[in-house]
Amino acid sequence: MSARSKARKRALDMLYIADVRQVPIADILGEEARRAAAAPQRASSWPYAEQIVRGVNDSLAEIDALIEQHAVGWTLARMPVVDRAILRLATWELRENADIPTAVAIAEAMELASVLSTDDSAPFVNGVLGAIADDVRA
Repeated sequence: MSARSKARKRALDMLYIADVRQVPIADILGEEARRAAAAPQRASSWPYAEQIVRGVNDSLAEIDALIEQHAVGWTLARMPVVDRAILRLATWELRENADIPTAVAIAEAMELASVLSTDDSAPFVNGVLGAIADDVRA
């Protein structure tokens, strides 16, 4: 697994935990920063994971609006927490990180959804992110 794939998984974990616990993302970032400092073997994935989570936190309202706009028939509140976190992470990448090809951002998100969520999640994530990509990368 590449360092960026590991970073995405770490970012997903942090976004998920913040959502489930209903605590500020900044609190979760602080906890994870302490873990990263104590575990140098995890250092390669920390900077990008932190960048993703800070980026999602800074643009959460805009990211959530994009997701709701393109998730036809779904509100964020109806989505499984893990799907919501995956969509937030990938939407940030599509909006803010031009170095990541669209296909890579979507494929990584679909992989996370297929491994960590329901059988219907990967196609749902693919559809929503495809529509978002058409808007933000056109």
